[in-house]
Amino acid sequence: MRPLHFYIHTFGCQMNVHDSEQMAEYLTREGYLPVDSPELADIILVNTCSIRHKAETKAYSQIGRFRKYKDNQPGLILGVVGCLAQHRGKDFMRHAPYVDLVVGTHNLHLIAELIRSAEERRTPVVETCFRDHVASIDVFTKPPEGAVSAFVTVMQGCNNFCAYCVVPYLRGREESRRQDRILEEIRQLAGYGIKEVTLLGQNVNSYGKTLTGGESFAGLVRAVGEIEGIERIRFTTSHPKDLTDDIISAFGDVATLCEHIHLPVQSGSDRILDKMNRRYTAVDYLKKVDKLRKVCSNISITTDIIVGFPGETEEDFSETISLMKEVRFDTLFSFNYSDREGTAATSFADKIDDAAKRQRIMIVQDLQKEHTMEKHRALMGSIQEVLVEGRSKNSEKDMTGRTRTNKIVNFEATTDMIGELVSVHIDRAFLHSLRGTQPSGKEVASW
Repeated sequence: MRPLHFYIHTFGCQMNVHDSEQMAEYLTREGYLPVDSPELADIILVNTCSIRHKAETKAYSQIGRFRKYKDNQPGLILGVVGCLAQHRGKDFMRHAPYVDLVVGTHNLHLIAELIRSAEERRTPVVETCFRDHVASIDVFTKPPEGAVSAFVTVMQGCNNFCAYCVVPYLRGREESRRQDRILEEIRQLAGYGIKEVTLLGQNVNSYGKTLTGGESFAGLVRAVGEIEGIERIRFTTSHPKDLTDDIISAFGDVATLCEHIHLPVQSGSDRILDKMNRRYTAVDYLKKVDKLRKVCSNISITTDIIVGFPGETEEDFSETISLMKEVRFDTLFSFNYSDREGTAATSFADKIDDAAKRQRIMIVQDLQKEHTMEKHRALMGSIQEVLVEGRSKNSEKDMTGRTRTNKIVNFEATTDMIGELVSVHIDRAFLHSLRGTQPSGKEVASW
C-alpha cells in the first residue's frame, strides 16, 4: 500500500502556524508524507482560527472550496482542527456535513489516530474534550532544511477572560511548560542551525504561574539568552498587566533579546478598558511604554486596537487616538469589534453600528500609516543588522530579512547569505518594508 499524503492549510497567528508544524511532526512519525498542494493529498486538514468573526468566515469558505477534492476523490479525508473545531464541535457537521474529522485544540497529539479512525469508520469523528495536559506543546518539530528561525511554545491557554475574547474557552486555562524542556528544545533547534527563536503563548509573559519551581518569563528569557548558537530571541503575545519590571529589564540585560515587543492596548479609554476586563488603565500602559524606552531607547512597540466595542463613544475613541499619538507605535493590527459566542461582551448593550466602526477603523489605520512611515524614514541612512531569511517575493535578485526591531528589509544579495546576520545600509522607506544595500567596509553599523 502506498503511503498517504497530507496537506495542512493554516489560518491565524504564529501559534496556529506552530500547531500545524506539530501536527505535521505527529503525522510524519506515523508514516504519512507531507505535500505542498491539496491536489496531491489524501488528507486535507484546515487549521482554523476563531478569534474574530472574519476569521471564521474565511475558514468556512476555504473548507467549502476543499469540498471539490472530495467530490473528485471520495476516499479523501477532510478535517477541521484548531479553534473553530473546538468552538463548533459536533455542530460543525450542520455547516459542512462533508467534513470527516473535527479535532479541538487539546487533541492535536491524537491526529494520526483520529485520521485512522475516520478512514476505518467512514463516519465523522469528533474529538474536542479539554485535557489536564496539552501533550502537543512538548513535541519537538524538526525545522525544515535551510530554516533560520523557529517557534517554540512556552505556554498555552489564558486565564484573563477579557470580555471580547474566546481564547480561554477555545484554548483552555493557562499551562506552562517546564523550563528544562523548553531549553532542551531550543538547544536542539540550535543544533539544526536555527539562529532565531520566537517564544509563543497566548499570554506569554504570565509564563511560570502554573509551575511550582519558581520559574518566571524573565528568567526563561535570560536562560535562552545563554544558549550557544541562538543569536536572536523574540516573544509574543504580551498582556500589559503581566509585563513586569523584570521582563522590561531583560531588554537591557539580554544581548540576544530583540528590540521589539507586541503589547496589545486594545483601547485608550479607561472606561472601555474596564468594560473589556483588561485590568490596566491608559496611564498604566503609558508608564510601561516609558519604562521600555528608558531601558531600550530604540525598541519597536507594536499593538492591537479594537474599535467599536459596545458603548464606545466618540470621546472614548478620541482617547484611543490620543494614546496612539503619544506612543507612536511602529505598527498595529486594528479590528472592528464583533460578538464572539460565549463571551461577556455579547450581552452588552449599546452596540456600535457598522458604519461608525468602519469610519473609526479608517481613522486608526490612516494615522498609523503616518506613524509607520515616520519610523521607517527615521532609519534611512542607518546601518541595520539583518537576519537573512530567504529570497524576496519581489525579485529573484533580492534577499529579504528582518532587523532586530522586526522591520522587513529587501536588498540585492545571493542565496549563500541565507541564515547570516549581515549589515545593510537603509536607502529607502516604504509602508511595509525597507530597501537597502550592503555597505562598504568603512561604514559602521548603528545597531
